[in-house]
Amino acid sequence: MDAAKSVTPGAVSHILANPSPGDAAEVPELVVQVVDLKSIGTGSRFSFVASDGKDKMKAMLPTQFAEEVRSGKLQNLGLIRILDYTCNDVPRSNDKALIISKCEVVSQALDAEIKSEAKKEEEPAIVLKPKDEGVVVPKPVNAPPVVLKPKQEVKSASQIVNEQRGNAAPAARLAMTRRVHPLISLNPYQGNWVIKVRVTNKGNLRTYKNARGEGCVFNVELTDEDGTQIQATMFNEAAKKFYPMFELGKVYYVSKGSLRIANKQFKTVQNDYEMTLNENAVVEEAWGETIIPQVQFNFVKIDQLGSYVNGRELVDIVGVVQSVSPTLSVRRKRDDETIPKRDIVVADDSGKTVSVSLWNDLATTTGEELLDMVDSSPIIAIKSLRVSDFQGKSTLLVNPDLPEAQNLKSWYDSEGKGTKMAPIGADMGAVRAGGLRSMYSDRVFLSHITSDPNLGQEKPVFFSLNAIISHIKPDQNMWYRACKTCNKKVTEAVEGGYWCEGCNKNDAECSLRYIMVIKVSDPTGEAWVSVFNEHAEKIIGCSADELDQIRREEGEDSYILKLKEVTWVPHLFRVSVAQHEYMNERRQRITVRTEAPVDYVAESKYLLEEIAKLTAC
Repeated sequence: MDAAKSVTPGAVSHILANPSPGDAAEVPELVVQVVDLKSIGTGSRFSFVASDGKDKMKAMLPTQFAEEVRSGKLQNLGLIRILDYTCNDVPRSNDKALIISKCEVVSQALDAEIKSEAKKEEEPAIVLKPKDEGVVVPKPVNAPPVVLKPKQEVKSASQIVNEQRGNAAPAARLAMTRRVHPLISLNPYQGNWVIKVRVTNKGNLRTYKNARGEGCVFNVELTDEDGTQIQATMFNEAAKKFYPMFELGKVYYVSKGSLRIANKQFKTVQNDYEMTLNENAVVEEAWGETIIPQVQFNFVKIDQLGSYVNGRELVDIVGVVQSVSPTLSVRRKRDDETIPKRDIVVADDSGKTVSVSLWNDLATTTGEELLDMVDSSPIIAIKSLRVSDFQGKSTLLVNPDLPEAQNLKSWYDSEGKGTKMAPIGADMGAVRAGGLRSMYSDRVFLSHITSDPNLGQEKPVFFSLNAIISHIKPDQNMWYRACKTCNKKVTEAVEGGYWCEGCNKNDAECSLRYIMVIKVSDPTGEAWVSVFNEHAEKIIGCSADELDQIRREEGEDSYILKLKEVTWVPHLFRVSVAQHEYMNERRQRITVRTEAPVDYVAESKYLLEEIAKLTAC
């Protein structure tokens, strides 16, 4: 076998003998074969068995290496060179797991697993001689007199190291005492560890109140030199202690924290674990450190956001700010507290725009900054954005020094200014070349949804339908009174006009917005689906205000006729399926997310492709 495509003999035994190398530069040539490669969890991590031809051990690849696996660059039975690593004890066993923090691909899949029968050459035995004691060396004749010098203190290595630690700064002492662990190597069962991380996002110090009493909490997002991130949360005394210590953008040594499985509902970074720091944790600034990267992004184009609606996955976007609204005051239901909010409209080179809500400090500080510079079309990068979330927690950078931002600025200055932009909600999921979530992806019949009452139990699922509107009930509540500023529901005020809780003001007029249900049918069955304003306007052919005017001025018959005119018309729908509780009973709710008329040319091509798939089987 080619030596360049072989493993390092004894690599596993070397790793077991040196579970925590002091420096990545000290790691020798360690090439192992990847055996039994498989994904774990959500697919962001991969585990395998590391083999050197003779010995094997369980191992895990770094998170950032997952793309190498998905792209096919690294395959099962391939070879990797380990550049840095650590070993963790496997709970309830005597085994150790290899956690790789840095590696590189040496070779793709070999023809077979490497197996070596060669035995290690026996090393010569080391013979230890007894220490000579009381040996007298005779003085040579006529030797010059021996001058005895005062005895000098001889320092041991441990004394020298201790002195160096004592003279060093606190952060340097911490680095000398323990090896810095990469974030990817941490797990809830691990003992003592030290991490070196940059604060890439810092939340506000918030108060809370629950059945156990009142308290305060805040969290930070931490990033190590490999780009791995983790969210750290502090409560009460720890929150008060560390809130002034953690500064955005600075690098720290952190130890004596604990880890647990991350709550997917609240996590803001891509990590299976989250960290908790109590008042006994150690946090010391690492002065002069520059190798830890700043905020890292994984941008999603605006026209691709449809697949993330109401999901738990967080996304990053970069775009041109086109408009900024004034600051509004929103009253929060759970504690009746008033919080500031501001909406901005962002566009990118996909030709789509999206409205982003800024809350709290982002609305009053960064939002005000954007309002002052909106005429210059600033570029913003937003991290950890939750699509259709009420109050997400995000990191926002204005005019960031990123290649994506520079490319977008060049595009906007050269041609984007003259491009007509459409809101993503207008045709989210419509037919696009190579579109991930088009009207022709995940196409199902209605029976696929209605026959499975458990669909959408954990999180909303999305499907595409080709269905006919078979009935619209004329006696349902077709619309609601909405604020003309924020579109939220308003109530009639005693003194006249309409009161908006969201804007905290009274207006003389309001608008009507559709919120209705329609029955749709296809060859396999029928179902009631919910439709909201933008999509209902397309279906009915007029706004809710115009339909109400027909009802009031032309009478009930004209109103019913208008509804009948739009029945028995085929449509393409992109729908979400979720579970909700009504009268203490779990029910399935189907909601229209996108609507489009049937494009018969595109539909014919789709059907021909489906027929070709069937005939190829």
